[in-house]
Amino acid sequence: MFQVAELGRKVGKREYKERSEVLRQELLYLQRRLQEEGNFQVIVDFAGVDGAGKGASIQKLASWMDPRYLIAHAWGPASDEERERPEFWRFWMQLPPRAQIGLFARGRYSRPFLQRAYGKISEFEYDAELDRVLGFENDLAEDGALIIKFWMHLSRDAQERRLTELQSDPVTSWQVKDIDWEHWRIYDQFVAAAERTITRTSTGKAPWILVEGEDENFRSLEVGQTLARYLREHLIANGVKLNGENETLQASQPETDTLPPRPEGLVTVLSQLDMSKRLSKIDYKKKMRKYQGELHLLQRKAMKKGVSSIIVFEGMDAAGKGGAIRRTVAPLDPRIYRIVPIAAPTDEERAQHYLWRFWRHMSRAGHITIYDRSWYGRVLVERIEGFASRDEWQRAYAEINDFEKRLADHGIVLTKFWVHITPEEQFERFSARAQSPLKRWKLTDEDWRNRQKWYDYEQAAHDMIARTDTLDAPWVLIEGNDKQYARTKVIKTLCQRLSGRLD
Repeated sequence: MFQVAELGRKVGKREYKERSEVLRQELLYLQRRLQEEGNFQVIVDFAGVDGAGKGASIQKLASWMDPRYLIAHAWGPASDEERERPEFWRFWMQLPPRAQIGLFARGRYSRPFLQRAYGKISEFEYDAELDRVLGFENDLAEDGALIIKFWMHLSRDAQERRLTELQSDPVTSWQVKDIDWEHWRIYDQFVAAAERTITRTSTGKAPWILVEGEDENFRSLEVGQTLARYLREHLIANGVKLNGENETLQASQPETDTLPPRPEGLVTVLSQLDMSKRLSKIDYKKKMRKYQGELHLLQRKAMKKGVSSIIVFEGMDAAGKGGAIRRTVAPLDPRIYRIVPIAAPTDEERAQHYLWRFWRHMSRAGHITIYDRSWYGRVLVERIEGFASRDEWQRAYAEINDFEKRLADHGIVLTKFWVHITPEEQFERFSARAQSPLKRWKLTDEDWRNRQKWYDYEQAAHDMIARTDTLDAPWVLIEGNDKQYARTKVIKTLCQRLSGRLD
């Protein structure tokens, strides 16, 4: 069965670049149509041989698509809360809502698969476990869900090469554990259990797709193209009209920039930043590698000691928050961090105090929660746009300080970044996004409208920093005109904050 995924197929850099750009456009278009008219959820599972690229494939898809409508999750050992409930409770709780896509690793097959590979359960018992999984998948498929399951495969020799390569690199060494080598030693037992899994549970409603995992370029294209094909077919089957081209979201752009002049006498902490700071490409690569490796080691220590981190990213539109977040999580185990993008509150969230939806995302001891925008929306966008009354946003400073002190008193490492750019740099980035098929989704008419209120937001940010920059939760201001400098400063700061807490 697995010979088809051991053919040594590769894709060169030039071909990969050309094909991936077209593929990204199609995925963004299909994701947009799903979000606009799709009435079903998409569940994408990744399983397979250790080192075959399960986590890397999830990260690649997440970087290609709009993260606002993606959920990515990697399951680790069950928590106390999860063990106190039926096993499938945690799988139900992580399902994406309709019109969104969920990317999952180490899911519902993991426990019974390992038990069978180690010979702890019989084939009869294993089939019974697989039947339970099939029942779960059938319930979702009958309700309209699209389910795709990728088995990422490597030959025994290829797996040995991959584990050795990952282990020798300080940035990726965390991915290889003693248990991975133990699995490699019983490779044949793993393959036998995998064959039983695939033949027993690959159905028309929830198929398994074998992917050769040795070459990263080939693997990424294979996964992306498969997802696009199944998503396109499922959208059409559900009556969603699609065009024949890889249409992408069209972004509007005013003929001229109409940013109002800077108010006379407006001086803020942001206007005093040295926005000329730069980092050369060579220095960027050297420092990024150094700090990513350091962050990985520090987080491993934090996990052992049960020290949690919360990272907040705020800043002007197009400041580079998303790029900084991606570089931050690159060296981290996806099982220990969660990225929470904050948009307008849902009906459920509006029925609660505005801090409620942030309390609900607090991670377990040793884990990391990353907020892409945060509770500071109360004193920024809600203040400027009139969504909060003057009394509400003014008293929010004290409420936020109290909230953050509670986090710090619990031992959480709270790091808050304001990533800043100049109005001129924002205009250049907006214009570049409007012209790029791969980035148009990031730009809306609202972004241009918000730009007209640049100085209102700058004043609000100044007030926010002045009133919530505390010893427990200090603000770190990032000069963001140069993305390489900004990303390096973010990760260096995280290393310093985490190191200080662990010491």
